[in-house]
Amino acid sequence: MSIKNTKGLTERDSKHLWHPYTQHKTAAKPIGIVKGEGALLWDENGKEYIDAIASWWVNPYGHSNKHVADAIYKQLTSLEHVLFGGFTHEPAVVLSEKLVEILPSSQKKMFFSDNGSTAVEVAIKVALQYYFNKGEKRTKILAFEEAFHGDTFAAMAASGISFFTEAFKGSLVEVVRVPVPVKGEEEKSLATIKKLAATGEYAAFIFEPLVQGAAGMVMYEPQALDNLIKVCKEYGVFTIADEVMTGFGKTGKIFACDYLTVEPDMMCLSKALTAGTIPMAITTFTEELFEGFYDDDINKALFHGHTFTANPTGCAAALAGLELLLTDEMKANLTRINASHLDFIAEIEKHPRVINARVLGVIMAFEIERDGNESYYGDFRNKLYNFFIENGVILRPVGNIIYILPPYIISNELLTKVYDVVKQAIDEIV
Repeated sequence: MSIKNTKGLTERDSKHLWHPYTQHKTAAKPIGIVKGEGALLWDENGKEYIDAIASWWVNPYGHSNKHVADAIYKQLTSLEHVLFGGFTHEPAVVLSEKLVEILPSSQKKMFFSDNGSTAVEVAIKVALQYYFNKGEKRTKILAFEEAFHGDTFAAMAASGISFFTEAFKGSLVEVVRVPVPVKGEEEKSLATIKKLAATGEYAAFIFEPLVQGAAGMVMYEPQALDNLIKVCKEYGVFTIADEVMTGFGKTGKIFACDYLTVEPDMMCLSKALTAGTIPMAITTFTEELFEGFYDDDINKALFHGHTFTANPTGCAAALAGLELLLTDEMKANLTRINASHLDFIAEIEKHPRVINARVLGVIMAFEIERDGNESYYGDFRNKLYNFFIENGVILRPVGNIIYILPPYIISNELLTKVYDVVKQAIDEIV
């Protein structure tokens, strides 16, 4: 494939741009990407990369997907945006109708925002204000250890990865940690949440259902989460399922909550919602939560919003993405990738330094046994990352944890190449 040479992106970038999660004094210069197609990306020098993490989990149907692009173009030629305060439009209404059909039956109302962090922010604000509106004092939140829910203030408070939030201690919503109910820790987790929920001080419990993404794809069983949600319901603690990472097929079902028998009160959606194109998020709610704001008193309304709330073009992208997700072809892709991951895990876990190999849906992860603790962005992690990049594969290890979460349209040939590069990394670096 012929790629136009646009050398100079990296040098021009350094003059004005500040990148996320980057210490610019020590980090390598960013790679200038000029084109994407399917599961592949090309840089300014024509080098090809396999996007094995779907560009931070947002792009399930492939780069430059024509079906999604056509939907966006068509929407742009009729209505690109209109304010959502006092107005509505067809794409938002249709998207809400389509989502209600596939969401857990408890989810009846939807509030639009612009990214995963703000979807969480809205959920936490709703939980706190619900009890404020009732005249009941519940000002604390429950969340898992090592959670990650975003970088805005309430979302950051709910996150348990401390170096992300260390500079902001004392400025955050009060959050108390619950052990993650991984194998062997289920009873400890349940006992902790029973003790805390019974105090009547907590407005909500937020969790990443079944998989903690930024913690390194930490996985736990649906039954364990069901038990925690039941306790919360008993004590009036609202439950918030943060499906920003897990939603739209990644766990093998449309939502990770589809594995549960007890439904959450709120869900946070973003990332793959718009097929990796336009920033948009949705927080969904039960009718009960909406009713907590439905009042003659204007002060009991939810005073929260974003300029681009329910952007019609983003809604069109989301609708196009849903059409793709629900096709038999995409369902078959999910099954195919899951089977491929399981075969690879069966092979790789025989390595003496590979531990805790795990798969759920299209998510695969394992840990490399090391002496001592590995820091999140430590030297070993950076060696792995650089090796993958040099070999044309985009993977972002978390400390000593390697995970693969590819676009659903990735071919078997490309997936095999990803596996081969991972095996090579273990042999040459470990």
